[in-house]
Amino acid sequence: MSDIQNGMALLITAFHKYSGKGKDKTALGKRELKDLLTAELGDMFAETKDQAALDKIFKDLDVNADGVVDFQEYITLIALVTMLCNDKVY
Repeated sequence: MSDIQNGMALLITAFHKYSGKGKDKTALGKRELKDLLTAELGDMFAETKDQAALDKIFKDLDVNADGVVDFQEYITLIALVTMLCNDKVY
C-alpha cells in the first residue's frame, strides 16, 4: 500500500476501534468520541477532560444533530486537525 492508502486504513481502523460500543455500531457516542480523542489525539485534545469542552466538540461535529458522530463527521474532524497541523508546519 502507498503511504496515503496506509494512512486511510489507519483512520478507518481507529474509527471502528471506538465506534460500536454504544447503541449505534457505525458511529461514536460522546463517551466513544472522548475515548478516541484522549487515546489517539491526547496531546492535541488535552481539554477533553473538561465536559463542557467535550460537549462543544461533539455538538460542532454532529452536523446532522442525530446525537452521534458518524464516519463522515469524524473525517471532517480529522481533516480540520490535519489542516491545523499543516499550518503549524508550513
